[in-house]
Amino acid sequence: MIEKIELRWLLSFQSVYEQLSFKQAAEQLQLPTSNVSRHVALLEQQLNLRLLERTTRKMTPTTAGKQLYQSITPLTQGVNEALEEVSLYGNSLSGHLKIILPDLPFMAEIIADFCLQHPRIQLSCDTQLNPEEGLLDGFDLVLNFGRGPLEDSGWVAKEILRWPSCVVAAPQLLKNHPLPRSLDELSTAPCITSLSVLQGMPWRFKQNQTIQVQSNYKVNSGNMARAAALKGLGFAILPTHACQSDIDKGLLIEIDLNCEPEDLVLYAFYSGKKYPLEKVKVFLQHLQSGLLGLE
Repeated sequence: MIEKIELRWLLSFQSVYEQLSFKQAAEQLQLPTSNVSRHVALLEQQLNLRLLERTTRKMTPTTAGKQLYQSITPLTQGVNEALEEVSLYGNSLSGHLKIILPDLPFMAEIIADFCLQHPRIQLSCDTQLNPEEGLLDGFDLVLNFGRGPLEDSGWVAKEILRWPSCVVAAPQLLKNHPLPRSLDELSTAPCITSLSVLQGMPWRFKQNQTIQVQSNYKVNSGNMARAAALKGLGFAILPTHACQSDIDKGLLIEIDLNCEPEDLVLYAFYSGKKYPLEKVKVFLQHLQSGLLGLE
């Protein structure tokens, strides 16, 4: 039967299954929507069964569609990886590199330089500070922040950057709230926390200590947290390097709690295989080289 099935039909079906949309699948494959629709129809015709149930409102896979998708996905991924590995025998790295990362100013030039050095690489980069796990399928590499122990996942985590952190407060805040001397006292003070990144509300300290804090100001931005701390809106955990000049000028005061916050770490997550794809390995080497001056 395989000689009657074209690979592009399977790739179109695979993309439509993942996106549950012919239009979005066409955008991903960079094909006209009519082509993708025709590929799926030809595949269903050749197999003489329905793979996707279509209505005007939604699309759902049939049992046969689910079975086919689960069976062909490891095969198409394997073929793609084999082709990319073979391409390395040419003059330069090639292939499609798909990344999710935070929108960090210093990353832009590093990534542009990588693509300049490897012109045969096709880059797709999505900037998200807190990507949902279900959105990670199809990406080669995800850069994300962590503080403290990581949750178990099927991804390999590689540390990229580590920033020691400290608890700070503005002098005007300390005029209205007593200086906390312990984690228990800090837990009742007004604090500036993350909204969803870094596992949300808990503040994590070394020696595996965690506290829940009081917060009316939750943001997924280190710059916004620093600005709020300078205004006296609450206590904040900030990377030491990001607020050291404010501490030196007396605009912020470092709070001594006899317990250090966990370091803020930028991790690179990639597929949990024994070895990363060559394109991922080369990119990580380039990234770490470009970040040396930031540590």
